[in-house]
Amino acid sequence: MFVGNNKLRSRLSVKNILGILFGTFIYSIGINTFIVHARLLSGGVSGISLIVQYLTGLPAGYTIFMLNIPLLILSYKKIGSRFTFYTILGTASLSVFLILTQFLDKLINFDDPILLCLYGGVLTGAGMGIVFANHGSTGGLDIISVLVKKKYENFELGKTNLYINFFIVLAGAIFIGLKSALYTLVSMSINSFVLDKTINGFNRRKMLFIITNDEEKISNAIMNDLKRGVTFIQAEGAYTKTNRRILYCVVSLSQIPYIKHLVYSIDSNAFISILDVSEVRGKGFMDDLF
Repeated sequence: MFVGNNKLRSRLSVKNILGILFGTFIYSIGINTFIVHARLLSGGVSGISLIVQYLTGLPAGYTIFMLNIPLLILSYKKIGSRFTFYTILGTASLSVFLILTQFLDKLINFDDPILLCLYGGVLTGAGMGIVFANHGSTGGLDIISVLVKKKYENFELGKTNLYINFFIVLAGAIFIGLKSALYTLVSMSINSFVLDKTINGFNRRKMLFIITNDEEKISNAIMNDLKRGVTFIQAEGAYTKTNRRILYCVVSLSQIPYIKHLVYSIDSNAFISILDVSEVRGKGFMDDLF
């Protein structure tokens, strides 16, 4: 349905697919090794599925897949085909990994709820963050969080997830008890923090000012090789009184080593200033996540 679309195919990436698979694998380890062992809940559809698993013994992976079908339809209509395809991949791989790693709950032989909350929150948060950073999600209420994020850009995904999942925990308290529900909130808070930090880490941007005598050659190389825009800023040297153009551009963190090599291979005397950027909006950056 989705892969046959040529426009979609051009936007898919092996790197993103592998990232989503890795993220859901980490997430499933966090669930089965720590969250299930402590009889805590997870967020969203995963949390609902864990309630079903605790009550019936049915593995959460099966329930997750069934509950996600209507939400995936909503994702396709409201968010887009690429995100929906990656979410289908994330949902399916999470279901499979949850089933394959179910034996891990027997590896832990201690019952310290604080440690279980801590490591469960860290692993599930990191796994979800990796999936989101690769333009997908684990399905379920993550889709609702992304819809909220698209409408209100200042919302952080981790915090939005936490607010939504608060009500699932309240419902789960009936089945797992108030004490376990409170520990679940601790784990979810850690998950929310790690999730946002992971996304921000993958999505870091750098602003560059480049002073060079070969501004045309370097700007063309940046635009052609890195596919990033460059702006010329008119400036004057305070000492030499020479008029020149400073190159201004914004790139991803992973592009920094390449751009430094590119600049110095053209002009070994170039001056580069690199600054952190807290937020970027505009062509080439607006659709970085979804």
